[in-house]
Amino acid sequence: MSKASSAMAARAIVDEVLGRAMTKELWTNNYEYAIPISVLDFELGAVLPAVFYMFRFGVRRGKGRFVETFGNGSGNAREQRQSATVDRVAAVLSQTSNFEGFTDETSRAVLGDLLLCFCLENRVRALGRAEQVQRVAPAHYMASWIDLPEGVADLRYVPEMVVALLADQAGSEVSRNNEGDKTWFAVGEGFENNVLLKAFDQGVVRKGQLGDHGADRFQEDSMVGLDQLLMIRLAQQVKVAPDKVRGKEGDKISNQRAIARRASRAFSEDIRQFIRGYATAIPRHAFVRLLESCMSVGLTTIITSTFEILFNWARTGQINQQDSLGPVSMFVDCSNGVNPQLRSLAEQSFGDYLRRVEFIPVIMMALRVIDFSARYDPSIRRLDVPKRPYATDWLNLLGDLIHGRHEESTLILKGLGQKAQQLAERVLEEYPDAATVLQNDVAQPNPVWRFAEALTLLRGRKSTQNKVTSLLDSALMANRPNGLATKRSVVRKGPAGDAAKRRDLRSLTFTDSVLDYLVHRYVLSGGTNLSPRPLAFEDFLRQLREKHGFAVDDCPAGHAISNEQLRLNRQILERRLRDLGLLVGVNDAESMKYLRPRFHPKAEQQNVD
Repeated sequence: MSKASSAMAARAIVDEVLGRAMTKELWTNNYEYAIPISVLDFELGAVLPAVFYMFRFGVRRGKGRFVETFGNGSGNAREQRQSATVDRVAAVLSQTSNFEGFTDETSRAVLGDLLLCFCLENRVRALGRAEQVQRVAPAHYMASWIDLPEGVADLRYVPEMVVALLADQAGSEVSRNNEGDKTWFAVGEGFENNVLLKAFDQGVVRKGQLGDHGADRFQEDSMVGLDQLLMIRLAQQVKVAPDKVRGKEGDKISNQRAIARRASRAFSEDIRQFIRGYATAIPRHAFVRLLESCMSVGLTTIITSTFEILFNWARTGQINQQDSLGPVSMFVDCSNGVNPQLRSLAEQSFGDYLRRVEFIPVIMMALRVIDFSARYDPSIRRLDVPKRPYATDWLNLLGDLIHGRHEESTLILKGLGQKAQQLAERVLEEYPDAATVLQNDVAQPNPVWRFAEALTLLRGRKSTQNKVTSLLDSALMANRPNGLATKRSVVRKGPAGDAAKRRDLRSLTFTDSVLDYLVHRYVLSGGTNLSPRPLAFEDFLRQLREKHGFAVDDCPAGHAISNEQLRLNRQILERRLRDLGLLVGVNDAESMKYLRPRFHPKAEQQNVD
């Protein structure tokens, strides 16, 4: 039996014992009250266009007209999507009045290459102009008119979380702001009061009502870059922005935030300050790259900080209201893999972390198990514990239930113990390992954790762990030019007689784009004053360590790295910063080395307290 078939068979048994409603909620990777994104891979580079749309219209993006406009119009839905290739897009655009001189195959190939370079991305990042187009790049605000990926849920609810963090509203849903609200990221109020939209709306004016999905128009006498103009022409061809999401999925933007409050606030502040300071100071194409690095750094920190909080919750059942826990410390290879020793140390550091997060699926399952039981307990329902925007109080309540500190604990845990025994008897023959876990109340007296461990086994332990790794890879933008990590595949020989095995090794690295972003962000003064200030190299390293867990010249706990290697890593980073024009020093004294930006910030002024 294949792994997929085994998981399906196991689900059928669980469904029979626990009931369809409970099984549906348990048989997933997610727990939105801890982190409101799907624990799956996503494409970070495609997130911003969806964010543009949600800020502009105040709802989640639904079906648009990209396939209808650029597909061949024949065949079933899948065949039509596959027909929407770069070649087809270039052919359609070349026939419009906005494009002249693209009449032959060679010139249309050039146009297609420009689209692929600046605006569109093929499925699985494939090269060529005959592949299915799957993603749109954030070259301009009008990218929000292109419904790629076709379902906004394919972005794993990352855009919704980003909008919720930046809008920073109260309540359970992100709603349209009222005129006059003091905010940097207004929702549903056009461009003027939203610094992110304003940074990408060059040449666009509104000619119609706020809710009109075709009201945004490009002024043809505006000066824009080639990448922006190509995106504008794509949007003009589809004629109107997509509709909102229809059906049971709902168009409302959840105001759920990750439980990592400190990391979430830091991400919101970082992206706001960076946009305000540099949206008009850095050339557009470079600004988009650095903004993607900003999002990669911020989302990675939120995810790793959330995992640390969950580890602590598993031990204590409590989350500190002030969220004093930061991200885990990991060693960064500043040589980007050039130095094999530093690369190996960084791979060991990341590998140790991945072995640690193998327990995350079990913790998430335990949360889902106790959550389901608690929500249907009459006494707990009457408490009406708030879950949005932050579910800290709710998770603390669930922790009290697991640890027997709540008056309803005995009843709930007893019921789960009975269900654990029923499930153990039902899976004993086909899944003996899971049955052993469910019945072993000596090794684990708490039925919640027995349930969590057994259900993770039944779903496929390796599969659930791989999904957590995929989530990290996506946030890190592994092996991408603007990302934070490198991944390489190696073949390792096993013991005598065993076949060699292929495995992926990952290491944290600083691409030039990430370094550019980090320096430009940290030289900004705090608050509303964005004047650049000299930042000592030593202070820069300290901020990397304390805010994001990036260890450059110090050894993460549990690792053995010599002082010589740490010194070499620091020297390599220092040399790279000098080469990028980001570090100056009048002599070799550490106190005389400081960071400076290559672009002078130009603050976006706005009436916000």
